[in-house]
Amino acid sequence: MDERTENQPAAVSETTPQAGEAHDRWWWVERGVWTERMLTALEYGVKGSRWFRLIDKVYAPRNLQAAFWAVWRNAGSPGVDRQTVAQFDAQHGEELDTLSRQLQDRSYRPHPVRRVWIPKPGSHEQRPLGIPAVRDRVVQAALKQVIEPIFEREFAETSYGFRPGRGCQQALERVEGLLQAGDTWVVDADLKSYFDSIPHERLLVRVQERIADGRVLALIEAFLRQGVLGEMNGWEPTERGTPQGAVISPLLANVYLNPLDHQMAQQGWAMTRYADDFIIQCRSQAEAQAALDAVRQWVEAEGVQLHPTKTRIVDATRGGFDFLGYHYERGYQWPRTKSQDKLKESIREKTPRTHGASLEEIIQRVNRTLRGWHAYFRRSLPNVLGELDAMVRRRLRSILMKRHRKRGIDWRQANQLWPNAYFKSRGLYTMAPALATRRQSR
Repeated sequence: MDERTENQPAAVSETTPQAGEAHDRWWWVERGVWTERMLTALEYGVKGSRWFRLIDKVYAPRNLQAAFWAVWRNAGSPGVDRQTVAQFDAQHGEELDTLSRQLQDRSYRPHPVRRVWIPKPGSHEQRPLGIPAVRDRVVQAALKQVIEPIFEREFAETSYGFRPGRGCQQALERVEGLLQAGDTWVVDADLKSYFDSIPHERLLVRVQERIADGRVLALIEAFLRQGVLGEMNGWEPTERGTPQGAVISPLLANVYLNPLDHQMAQQGWAMTRYADDFIIQCRSQAEAQAALDAVRQWVEAEGVQLHPTKTRIVDATRGGFDFLGYHYERGYQWPRTKSQDKLKESIREKTPRTHGASLEEIIQRVNRTLRGWHAYFRRSLPNVLGELDAMVRRRLRSILMKRHRKRGIDWRQANQLWPNAYFKSRGLYTMAPALATRRQSR
């Protein structure tokens, strides 16, 4: 990359209007970086579709300060240097000044990522999680605040993961709408170890299509190649992938899959993607097979891989598929088994038989879990939610039986002593009636 490009301003098209009110969709950008004139250029396009002078915006004190507050809100564990967010916060003025100076004089070097292994939900397997140092999370957040709008302008409407103002609920609404419209042949796709397998060189080529600042490109490459430090294996280079847990990783993952989103749309296939999890809904088995063949061809050409056993075609009028925690089958949806098991485990942890807190306090803790879970799975069949409500009440009855030393009591008698109405009077949140109430209010 010619370093002369670093000092060139982003060239605004001659037809671009002067600074004014930015488009409503840019409400989320960091205003310390994105001025009205820059947003206008972003909205209408810059010459050559590439942005040049950006590194000064990355190391700008105001941007670094906003980046630190974003890291502070997310908290998180320390990286390889063992510095906590609280410790960084205690001297964040000096820390941010140091980072700004190092980014300016090109002496900044990211630490290796600390690798930990966490269990996969509903599985005995484990997956790697990368934890960057706090200082590196701050720089990544500052970098993200600068470059994210540039790529957000290009992202497809059918991509919902890790994007401003978008999320799972919009993706689920799209899936349900397409099922109701007759798009019931589903390509249920699974990218095998996607975050760990993205080719660095091809990813950087995608980034260079929109960014021409050589120092920003070098900074991104430094994060991709910073390596990982495990407790057992020591330092290891990262030759592929972008660590799960890094601030910048979801954005880069979306950048790499964006061409696939647009290709599917251009060919008329209804794809819904959330990060590396996506499905394609079709009207016929032949159409679904053609879509799957196209996806397989694309991923093989781009250096990633479909999971050989988890990728399949499903007729949703007869069989079922999982997406974003839900199970879809025969026109209905409910929480998939792994999602239900995760809730049950959380409830068990909060309701041991020997719990010493008052019933009201236990119910308050349980309610926080139930409300959050139900807010996400509110689209489910009422009978499934009702069964989970019953499980919660059984756990509470077990506590009461232990406390009252009703050793000879059976569950039929327990139901009579403490009926459902008893727990309702104590403020227990129940999901199935809440769903019915919501539907009646529509």
